Amino acid sequence: MIYTSILAEEKDSMFEHLQNIKQRYGIIGNDSQLNRALDKALRVAPTDITVLVSGESGTGKESIPKIIHHNSHRKHGPYFAVNCGAIPEGTIDSELFGHEKGSFTGASSTRKGYFEVADGGTLFLDEVGELPLTTQVRLLRVLENGEFLKVGSSKVQKTDVRIVTATNKNLLKLIEEGKFREDLYYRLNTVEIHLPPLRERKGDIHLLFRKFASDFAQKYGRQRIRLTPEAVAVLESYDWPGNIRQLRNIVEQISVMEEKQTIDGETLKRYLPNYQRSLPSIIATESAHFDYNKDRELLYKLIFDLKKEIDMLKEHIYHPPTHLITAQKKTVISGKENGNHSNVEIIYPHENYNDAHSYPGETQIIDIQEPESLSLQDKEIDLIKKALEKYNGRRKKAAEELGISERTLYRKIKQYQL
Repeated sequence: MIYTSILAEEKDSMFEHLQNIKQRYGIIGNDSQLNRALDKALRVAPTDITVLVSGESGTGKESIPKIIHHNSHRKHGPYFAVNCGAIPEGTIDSELFGHEKGSFTGASSTRKGYFEVADGGTLFLDEVGELPLTTQVRLLRVLENGEFLKVGSSKVQKTDVRIVTATNKNLLKLIEEGKFREDLYYRLNTVEIHLPPLRERKGDIHLLFRKFASDFAQKYGRQRIRLTPEAVAVLESYDWPGNIRQLRNIVEQISVMEEKQTIDGETLKRYLPNYQRSLPSIIATESAHFDYNKDRELLYKLIFDLKKEIDMLKEHIYHPPTHLITAQKKTVISGKENGNHSNVEIIYPHENYNDAHSYPGETQIIDIQEPESLSLQDKEIDLIKKALEKYNGRRKKAAEELGISERTLYRKIKQYQL
């Protein structure tokens, strides 16, 4: 009984600590995967163990190294965050390790790198998968013995830096492709902390929306926007490829652009790129508006038209007209082509030919149309041309007929040089 009570107190204490951490670093949500990641960060913080933070772009990976640094014995030391993907390959070594004067063109003075200025603190290397292989070798040496060389120098320098890295790429796949060192991967991935994508945190999505809506209402001096139950369902069913960053940007757009305070589902869909919960309509009417599908309706239309033509072709092959069934199977291709047609010479034997307009045994030249192109692109061009002809070049009407936006139609016209 006493043991159970102690466990409950420890659990409450840990929960309270997590809530304090979230409040301090502006982290919103109660998802179990998120809590597990934060708990892991707090457990490794007092050590000097290397940590790899993984997760999709926009999931908030930059918060984890800050939590680790500020809860470690290095909290009074320097903290630097470096985006490895934003530094050109030719200067990344100089940025990280420094350079000597005259070591390359433009090196007018000696410069300290991040490993030197972050001595005694924490260095966060974001997008570590973007590092060139030569830099990976240098980084591995620092991780193994704390030693590095400035660019253009032969003097070995020491540094005491805690390394935390992050990536949104699959490093194991990069290793298979020869773009990332396997020994460096295992050195960086002593402990991995994974942040879940927003689509796996359904319960946190509306909570984050309300928080961002409140922030932007205060920032722009407007009423805070609210969602109808239908809009909340739309919000939670969306895939959120850009994760929290995308959600924040969309809330800001709606807060600025919409006059009404209550946002319904249809209004929200207009701000969600490629929102799709069910299959779109195949045939679009003149009054239909598809704000969320762009090319998809046209693609479905093309597929169905293509299927219809394939069925007609099969019917022609397996059930040809009677006068062709009685014809001898031997055919001779003349090789002369006119546009989309070829002249095919069919020789009919006397006993099987019953055409009253021809003499038995006479050779007839019959024009047989070749099958139309089954290319989706050709069909797309054909549909666009027909729609434009139908409405005398009025793009708005043509776009509605095709079931796509006018902007998408304009792009297609430019793409195909119609």
